[in-house]
Amino acid sequence: MTTDKKDYRATLNLPDTPFPMRGDLPKREPGWVKAWEEQGTYQRLREARAGAPKFVLHDGPPYANGQIHIGHAANKILKDMIVKARQLEGYDAAYIPGWDCHGLPIENQIEKTFGRGLQRDEVQAKSRAYAGEQIDAQRQDFKRLGVLGDWSNPYRTMDFKNEAGEIRVLKRLFERGFVYRGLKPVYWCFDCGSSLAEFEIEYQDKQSPAVDVAFLSAEPAKLAAAFGLSKLDKEAFTVIWTTTPWTIPANQALNLNPDLIYALVDTPRGLFMIAEALVEKCLSRWQLEGSVLATTVGKNLAGLNFKHPLAHVDAGYDRLSPVYLADYATADDGTGVVHSAPAYGLDDFQSCVAHGMAFKDIINPVQGNGAYETELPLFGGMHIWKANPVIAQALEDAGRLLSHVKITHSYPHCWRHKTPVIYRAAAQWFVRMDEGEGLFATEHPEKSLRQTALEAIDATSFYPENGRARLRDMIAGRPDWCISRQRSWGVPLPIFLHKDSGLAHPNTLDFIERAAVIVEAGGVEAWAKLDPAEWLGAEAEQYSKGSDILDVWFDSGSTFQHVLKGSHLGAAHAEGPEADLYLEGHDQHRGWFHSSLLIACALYGRAPYKGLLTHGFVVDGQGRKMSKSVGNVVAPQTVSDKMGAEIIRLWCASTDYSGDLGLDEKILARVVDAYRRIRNTLRFLLANTSDFDAAKDAVPLDQLLEVDRYAMARAAELQGEILAHFQRYEFHPVVAKLQVYCSEDLGGFYLDVLKDRLYTTAPGSLARRSAQTVLWHLSHAMLRWMAPFLSFTAEEAWGVFEGGHEGKSIFVETYWKFEAVDAELLAKWSRIREIREAVNRSIEDVRKAGDVGSSLQADVLVGAPAADLALLQTLGDDLKFVLITSAATLTEAAELTVTVTPSTQLKCERCWHYRADVGTNAEHPTICGRCDSNLHGSGETRLVA
Repeated sequence: MTTDKKDYRATLNLPDTPFPMRGDLPKREPGWVKAWEEQGTYQRLREARAGAPKFVLHDGPPYANGQIHIGHAANKILKDMIVKARQLEGYDAAYIPGWDCHGLPIENQIEKTFGRGLQRDEVQAKSRAYAGEQIDAQRQDFKRLGVLGDWSNPYRTMDFKNEAGEIRVLKRLFERGFVYRGLKPVYWCFDCGSSLAEFEIEYQDKQSPAVDVAFLSAEPAKLAAAFGLSKLDKEAFTVIWTTTPWTIPANQALNLNPDLIYALVDTPRGLFMIAEALVEKCLSRWQLEGSVLATTVGKNLAGLNFKHPLAHVDAGYDRLSPVYLADYATADDGTGVVHSAPAYGLDDFQSCVAHGMAFKDIINPVQGNGAYETELPLFGGMHIWKANPVIAQALEDAGRLLSHVKITHSYPHCWRHKTPVIYRAAAQWFVRMDEGEGLFATEHPEKSLRQTALEAIDATSFYPENGRARLRDMIAGRPDWCISRQRSWGVPLPIFLHKDSGLAHPNTLDFIERAAVIVEAGGVEAWAKLDPAEWLGAEAEQYSKGSDILDVWFDSGSTFQHVLKGSHLGAAHAEGPEADLYLEGHDQHRGWFHSSLLIACALYGRAPYKGLLTHGFVVDGQGRKMSKSVGNVVAPQTVSDKMGAEIIRLWCASTDYSGDLGLDEKILARVVDAYRRIRNTLRFLLANTSDFDAAKDAVPLDQLLEVDRYAMARAAELQGEILAHFQRYEFHPVVAKLQVYCSEDLGGFYLDVLKDRLYTTAPGSLARRSAQTVLWHLSHAMLRWMAPFLSFTAEEAWGVFEGGHEGKSIFVETYWKFEAVDAELLAKWSRIREIREAVNRSIEDVRKAGDVGSSLQADVLVGAPAADLALLQTLGDDLKFVLITSAATLTEAAELTVTVTPSTQLKCERCWHYRADVGTNAEHPTICGRCDSNLHGSGETRLVA
């Protein structure tokens, strides 16, 4: 005879949810991207926040050239997380993505594809088409990363309206007196074929020839008198030291420090005038013996003339080099005498001009491609880098070279081409940093642009704070901003220059506005096609139409004016042009942050941002820069296809972006593990609320079991911490705390304690509904906490949690509302959890010895001091549920002790507890009385847990 065995597992409230354990992210994420687009999710967010306070993060435009890399991905994800966090806070947080579309990289790409020598209109047409293609490709990659924004209506610096807006910004800078035209040495890149701004320069080591060159005295009697001597018995020279021999053909003066002591040194090769402090070093370098004949102070040597070192070699160099006094000549190195080629050094230029040299007299033989003019004697047509050794040899042959060695030193390079640049004098347009009168000024600001910008920095919040000093130092020491470039693809400086005088037309301001009008209708191409006679009439013969374009940093730096006050007004504050935040890599202190600050201060006297946030660069796990040659590049497209974009997002959120962001396969593997833990916790919450209808099943908060009220208090406490981090744009502490919360607060304690009550009590019992009420609240809160960074997962879970309402997005919601944190309850249960950990350790010791299996097989006797005893006694019979043991008893002791013994009772087939009442119901001999009551009677009563 056999007895049918009942399947009590079927009587348990086992969780079930359509939310899968495996995210299958690479396959499923594109579906969410498509759904957001088809359902107009971004527009729904705008509608949901209509009339709410605005939060404006103005997007620094990436360059529309090439596939996005992991640095782009990190940048866009950070912005997306911040915008979503503010959206959930209740702000109308629009995100208008943008692109930087003009400038040299695109023009270079066109030349590489179609060859050099294209007409300007061809370059412009092909550049515009190319930039559009690049934007489309990058946009798809950014959307694939889960970034929500106005992708159908981004801003592009090449949009006609934005190009026109930039020209109008230029006009306002003219009107406010900040723009002038002048001849001045500016950084020049031969590969760009154009001038560069300060923020387009980076420093790298370069090997250069260092030469000591002798200049023969043209006035030996005057030189002798300056040193208090009656005459000179030998040829006398002064000596300069330079690492740029290529500038020697353009030498026009010599600079001495007025306060330095200079010595006249007698050597077998003649008399040499150098700084007294450097005599020993110089003689050693020249391998000469010598003695000091006399000394004098620098100011006594002013106005003396020396001959160009090649004057006796070629008549083209038969000119004098007068001595000018300048503080930048020092005795730190060299000879204390500085050779001055005013076309190729800013200090040299300023010194020569200050001593009366006219612009027209400045010698400037280096062309834009780096080659000397063909007319230059001895070296005409040569590229300056190749000319260096040839010039050194010519100086040696002329008897004027005292030393020639190679040195390695830090040297300015073009940050695009990574090639060395030079200073080169050219007539350029500048934005004035200090006091002075600009062209066509109709207003006169009280403060200089430098002073205004420094005050604006003081009024700006920085994340991290050390960015303030970095930007301040750059603004404090920068020269005037050269805003003109000699290229084709960009916004024009629409100015007519007189062919003889070089002066701008008197009606320049009117012409600039007319140019803005035609550009707004036909793009920058409209200016390129304009026949000057249409505007100038008979004067057209006297003027040339300007062909310079604006520095691309002027493009991006002025975007706040077009976007926040023009093309996307709905995304901006009504009260002014300031964004709440600009966010870019820390290199943008010298780039976009810098140019935006100068333009806004010139226009409005304040910064265009209230806060500046900077992040580091993405490096590999060893801190090395990513490089194809090293093989350590991590492509966001590859990670998305293999692991899911969600993993990139979680990596970005979990990394302290204030420093460099490390990334490699090992780091990604850890992120995947973290994602799984969070997803599994979320799945538990969703599964155990699948049959819960808050409208009819929710238990009033004051009627919740005590451990449930504690779980609510703990969640409220954590939410306070999380929202405080979000306020400070911090994400890695949030991810860290969320992981700890999932593994320790929930998995290691609350959910562990809850499982018995959720699974074994009657489905509609107070005990179970109390637990489900809290899980429902926790699900609401947790989905909102994770939504800014785990956007795909939060949206997927939200659809399951909310019953799959089509188009209803988690991002429309606001952070969950909790009651005030119950500090007393938190403190009580914090101590209970500590005692529970001690009990678990004792059980584990016994389990390792093989005396018990699970903790439910253990009976525990807890000895506790009076305070702890009173605390534990408040749990009553529910203590065993908190400890997850079948029996738990208390006794008073001087200190906390735990005694573990294996249970002697039978195991309930349904709840797995070991109890004396297993089999009391003959009809159900394998289950305990508690389960029997939950299944067939009134159900057990739970008071605490």
